[in-house]
Amino acid sequence: MTSAQLCISPHTLAYYRCSTSDQTVEAQRHALGGSFAREFVDEGVSGATMAADRPGFSALLSYAREGDTVHVYAIDRLGRDALDVQATVRKLMDKGVVVDVLGLGPIGKGVGELIVAVLAQVADIERNRIKERCDAGRAAAKEALAATGKTHRGKTSLGRPMAADRQAVAIWRKENGASISATAVQFGLPAATVKRYCAQP
Repeated sequence: MTSAQLCISPHTLAYYRCSTSDQTVEAQRHALGGSFAREFVDEGVSGATMAADRPGFSALLSYAREGDTVHVYAIDRLGRDALDVQATVRKLMDKGVVVDVLGLGPIGKGVGELIVAVLAQVADIERNRIKERCDAGRAAAKEALAATGKTHRGKTSLGRPMAADRQAVAIWRKENGASISATAVQFGLPAATVKRYCAQP
């Protein structure tokens, strides 16, 4: 064991949740700015999943003991919604575990719980606003597409456009007895896309 490891409190834990490609464990670890005796991670897990249903967080709940401190990057890492966040914090505090949120500090009973409740509600409001903006954007795109053949942003379809006509690719390959790689070259597509286009339904 190195001298650096000896300096790490055995009661110092960290939890990271990353649900998208623009979030990384390393970024959250760097932001928390510390070394931890144990780290628990949920990567690729949606924030819509209850905290207790996440493998990493479930392992943390089983491991944490009285006197431990759990460090998290943001309050929304602790639950699916305001109620889940509050229940999660309460569960940890009942075990004698301190929850330390970046920018907020250690959460204790009383005022700390009230702060968590308020912040969780704010996080809920923000998520709902984002959803409303996305829904409004999709509605506008559908309306414009129906009226003009293009979305309000000038696209010819909703979502990711097809790289080539699936049926045309499959027919050309069959008529020419071409390999996947030859068909990929012909249409300028990745081989995996050609395989998908030519797969039997």
